[in-house]
Amino acid sequence: MLTELSIRDVVTVDKLDIGFAAGLTVLTGETGAGKSIVLDALGLALGGRADAALIRKGADKLAVSAAFTLSRKHPAFGLLVAQDLAAEDDAIVLRRTLSADGRSKAFVNDQPVTVSLLRGLGALLVEVHGQFETHGLLDPATHMDALDAFRAASTKGPTPDTACREAWSAWRAAATALKAAQDLLAAALSEEETLRHHATELDKLAPQPGEEQELAAVRTVMRHGEAITKALAEARAAVAGDADIENALRTAVARINRVAAQAGGRLDPVVQAFERAAIEAGEALRELDRAEADMDADPAALERAEERLFALKAAARKHGVTVDDLPALRDALKAKLAALDTGAGDIKKLAAAEKAGRMAYEQAAGALSKARVAAAKDFDKQMMRELAPLKLDKATFRTVVGAKPEAAWNERGLDRVAFEVATNPGTPPGPLDKIASGGELARFMLALKVVLAGTQDRAALIFDEVDAGVSGATASAVGERLARLAKNVQVLVVTHAPQVAARGDHHWRVSKASRAGQTTTKVEELDAAERREEIARMLAGEKVTDEARAAATKLMSAAS
Repeated sequence: MLTELSIRDVVTVDKLDIGFAAGLTVLTGETGAGKSIVLDALGLALGGRADAALIRKGADKLAVSAAFTLSRKHPAFGLLVAQDLAAEDDAIVLRRTLSADGRSKAFVNDQPVTVSLLRGLGALLVEVHGQFETHGLLDPATHMDALDAFRAASTKGPTPDTACREAWSAWRAAATALKAAQDLLAAALSEEETLRHHATELDKLAPQPGEEQELAAVRTVMRHGEAITKALAEARAAVAGDADIENALRTAVARINRVAAQAGGRLDPVVQAFERAAIEAGEALRELDRAEADMDADPAALERAEERLFALKAAARKHGVTVDDLPALRDALKAKLAALDTGAGDIKKLAAAEKAGRMAYEQAAGALSKARVAAAKDFDKQMMRELAPLKLDKATFRTVVGAKPEAAWNERGLDRVAFEVATNPGTPPGPLDKIASGGELARFMLALKVVLAGTQDRAALIFDEVDAGVSGATASAVGERLARLAKNVQVLVVTHAPQVAARGDHHWRVSKASRAGQTTTKVEELDAAERREEIARMLAGEKVTDEARAAATKLMSAAS
């Protein structure tokens, strides 16, 4: 709820701090006393349009702040979190300053914000209804929310909303999958000939993983073949000579073995070393033979290796990949071609799933539409019961639940919802703001709020002269409904009707005083005796009589 309003240098207000409490708060005062200034100041704190003309004469700037205490579940805290704004407790303080040069600054909990964000928070916290200005339910975009909230509050057990949301999600997922498959198939079909040509080329080329490195190594060897051959020949000559190294080593082993037994094992390491040398020498000579044979085996190997390497690199350049990526590219091309063969069947299955998803959604959304239509009938009945006592007995109210175009379908169903009224018999119903006059509009809003009591999350509702143009029993009906509404949400009302003022849980009087040629506005909370005197003034006018005081006492007693 709104807990405090602080005003500095706004029109005729120099310094004013008002503390508010839960329930119904009434603001009264003579015409021109400055009640509208209080609402204008609150409007500034809520992000309303700033006009330098509001700055008090002689002041450099104005400042207004509005403090609210809320449940942590209130949507306003969600907006703060989304904007990375801190809120350490259950309080939110909106503040606005305006300089004489027209510069405006906005703050939330003393953190600078944009006026747009301030306005967004204000719309979540306070709803204002007056003769010439109203917010919230006047906007048709809010009517579905209002009807759904009314339906949820009057429905026991599960509602069709969840089923509709789930069916929408499933349908959209199926539709997305179908579209992706169709796009993929269309793209593949458009390049099928190219795909097949490239796949055939790569199949013929048959690239292998790591082949580029192997070919590069072969080419390096072949390019240096002459030098390698010469080196091998020289190695052969160095170890050949007149003796066979391997046989010489084995001869040495045989001769030592003749006397090894007499050496008491001292010659065993020598024998083992010669044996190892003989084995290694034999292996080295055989490897030398193989190397010489390899170098002489295929003189055209270099040409073939280079041709193969050039072919692989040319294919890689053509497709914009590396040589090592060619095998994967070949597999990807084959996969796309395989998708062409199976794609039509896959799309048929996906299309069937999408169709089934759509049918399930339409069924779930249809059930939700039926629930809305049923709730709308009950809503309209309750509205009509509220209108008659508010001097709107000739008016009719109806909730129109109609179909939206398919492009506007969403997780909330197929419907558009609009509240329409006709203020006189025989006239066609139309939008609230187009049909109702100023005073009628405020009373329509009051009736709507009474029917929707407890279903919306505004911190405070403000009614500015909702009783304009009515008196007697109708004013009493307005007051009774405001008091009933205030049991669910904090209500502030600016009123000229004593019947409404008598219903207040808290009563503030707005008045003007002149001193040294300067007029200032003050607001003071009234006790029981002062309330009776103020209500008597509202009944009698300038001269308060004993009869008026008695009537005021009667009104206050009847309201308690």
